[in-house]
Amino acid sequence: MPLQFGTSGLRGLARDFTPERVARWVDAYLAACRIGAQVFLARDLRASSPMIAGAVRAALIAAGRKVVDLGALPTPALALLAMAEGAGAIMVTGSHIPADRNGLKFYRPDGEIDKASEAAMRAAHDVGARALLDGPGVLERRTDAAQAYLARYAGAFGAEALAGMRIGVWAQSSVARDLLPALLRALGAEVIELARAGHFYPVDTEAVSPETRADLARWCAEYRLDALVSTDADGDRPLLMGGAGHLVAGDILGVLTARALGAEVVCTPVSANSMIEGMGAFRATRRRRIGSPYVIAEMLAEQAADPQARVAGFEPNGGFLLGFEAAAPAGPIAPLMTRDAVLPLATVLAEARRAGGMAALLATLPARATSADRLRDVPPEIAHGLLDSFATSPEARAAFFAPFGPEQCLDQTDGLRVTLADGRIVHLRASGNAPEFRVYTEAATPEAAEALLRAVMAALVPRLAA
Repeated sequence: MPLQFGTSGLRGLARDFTPERVARWVDAYLAACRIGAQVFLARDLRASSPMIAGAVRAALIAAGRKVVDLGALPTPALALLAMAEGAGAIMVTGSHIPADRNGLKFYRPDGEIDKASEAAMRAAHDVGARALLDGPGVLERRTDAAQAYLARYAGAFGAEALAGMRIGVWAQSSVARDLLPALLRALGAEVIELARAGHFYPVDTEAVSPETRADLARWCAEYRLDALVSTDADGDRPLLMGGAGHLVAGDILGVLTARALGAEVVCTPVSANSMIEGMGAFRATRRRRIGSPYVIAEMLAEQAADPQARVAGFEPNGGFLLGFEAAAPAGPIAPLMTRDAVLPLATVLAEARRAGGMAALLATLPARATSADRLRDVPPEIAHGLLDSFATSPEARAAFFAPFGPEQCLDQTDGLRVTLADGRIVHLRASGNAPEFRVYTEAATPEAAEALLRAVMAALVPRLAA
């Protein structure tokens, strides 16, 4: 199967990342993105990632580049160091998708590549373009990237930011599982590590199963936690549960972080909670298609129109992008134009401590909740066929949504987002990363959003049967 760009990065089955295919895509990246003499490299903890990283390393050296191999490291830590040194970067990760898949994320010296760069890379790949430098490539291994990433947050938040808090860290197989406890301790928290996995376990922070939620809530009660945190495989999507056992949605983390840091303009996918516009906390909200490259493109457009604008971006998976120098509790924090899990976790935990608890902090927001999940093993042609039938036939759409209520309006920015007459929202789309069908719902309470989600998914199952 060919490797393809999804919502963020090049994705495919792990077995399809052969040395020859990897080399061709690495050459396309070097040529299309005009990458210079040095490229940073890191990977997650999937079983296939060391092999693929080896293929990337070999391809870069063959092209005459100096490869700075950082080993196993969160994506935002890789991006932070590479951008600071004006270099390109490649992250080997499949993020949250199943263990039999993997991927490559590409960075220019100024940050994560955008959709225009993806198109240029596809064109370069198709013609076999190369950008060779004179002389042999070289390899350097460094171990300072994690410390630089820790210092970024320790300096901005300070040693007392989380003092008195008891925080659990669900270690699983996240590449951030050692770094995250170290950071929380540096900010003053007592940390309890939980459930370190000996095998790769994919975590989708936007679609946490009821069974996993129950496990996390049980740990909160058993260990008397103020909060429980984790990330996805490559450490750029956060997960946070309050001590009472309620999962905080990623877009809520984004809203709270943007507000705390003083953002004026927020850029976010169309699937994010509609409370953003109703809060009155931001001068403008810009919504785009799902995927960090689209969020970045909108952020860059806002900055081009007003270089002084305090622009931030976030996604419903919780990944946060900072586009301006913000004032954190203990000092300034520099922009980082890539998805980051640590910034929203540290910010929201510190805000919860100041507010007297997570429940008190969440009570400052409008009463609007989202829920999300996905149906697995849905062939793309089946998923797109159903969406096309709903998009082109109002009658077919009305028949499907009849049990949930009449349609008030339809948004086709990315898939189908239907606002019902009672204000509830159902958003359907095919995944850009895996054979999955995504479902997002929104309602006045978490319980209502979850009930709507389960009902819609049950109605979809027979229609998506291959």
